[in-house]
Amino acid sequence: MMQGTPQLEHKFARFGEDLSLKEATEIKGYASLFGQADQGGDVVERGAYAASLKALRDQGRSVKMLWQHDPHQPIGVWDEVREDARGLYVKGRILTATPKGAEAAALIEAGAIDGLSIGYRTQKATRAPDGTRHLTQVELWEVSLVTFPMLPAARVAGKSSAAEAEAEALRALADGLRQITRGLKAGQT
Repeated sequence: MMQGTPQLEHKFARFGEDLSLKEATEIKGYASLFGQADQGGDVVERGAYAASLKALRDQGRSVKMLWQHDPHQPIGVWDEVREDARGLYVKGRILTATPKGAEAAALIEAGAIDGLSIGYRTQKATRAPDGTRHLTQVELWEVSLVTFPMLPAARVAGKSSAAEAEAEALRALADGLRQITRGLKAGQT
């Protein structure tokens, strides 16, 4: 086997209730979920993206939004890419002024496209006795909208409704209040 630069790999996640399309351009959801084996037998561990996301921020670069992993077909921009307790959360805008962006938005809205996939290079991984590969550090390159996802547990909801947006705003407010309360309690000890 040749030594050198590792190959670019892809991980797929099906859209679900956690990914939505708003006003035909805003898209958000999870591109990767921690601790869940995909169809290729890989499990991404919590914190696997941290170093890569920090390096991208430090260099003033961003994760690319592509159509079907084709580097010649960017279809939008990811405005937010971050790890949380659940996985790799992404939020961005599909640029419908581009032909592929308009096509992607229409296909998502119709339910014909229901997947996200990450393009990355493995930096650190371990192999469990059962053969499962646990990815502990990856270099994230891109998140694509794709036809066939590999991680069925992450799914898209489709177009965001006003009720969903209101529920999301209430969840964010509750999260913020919990963080403030924790901060106040920590300051009292």
